[in-house]
Amino acid sequence: MRAIDTSHVPAEQFDQLERAAAEISPEMLDVIRALTESIRAGAEITAFEPTATLTPNEAADRLGMSRAHLYKLLDRGEIVFDRVGRDRRIPFAEVIKFEQRRQHDRRELAERFARQQQNRAAAVDELSDPL
Repeated sequence: MRAIDTSHVPAEQFDQLERAAAEISPEMLDVIRALTESIRAGAEITAFEPTATLTPNEAADRLGMSRAHLYKLLDRGEIVFDRVGRDRRIPFAEVIKFEQRRQHDRRELAERFARQQQNRAAAVDELSDPL
């Protein structure tokens, strides 16, 4: 796994790449567009081998949580891991999947709270109209 520093790539070069995309397969074009959008948004891009694994310390750091909390997630089966002797190794792909699920769950919860607030406001408006 390695971080790719994109801070020195001029934005014009991304524009040139998009114009040259006419000769690229649709699948590769999707990859290029996703990378371009992420880089323009200031995201950090990380490349990793499909077989890359993390120690619990590395995974906890990546996920921004304590190692103790990570162990609870591992024990509950929320993140898949392999045992290497007594140690645990977490496939990097599983950490990414967990991050995506957590993002989705947070977004869904925020939307549910927003709808709840809207429903409450509508109910108050409806009750106050006859008064």
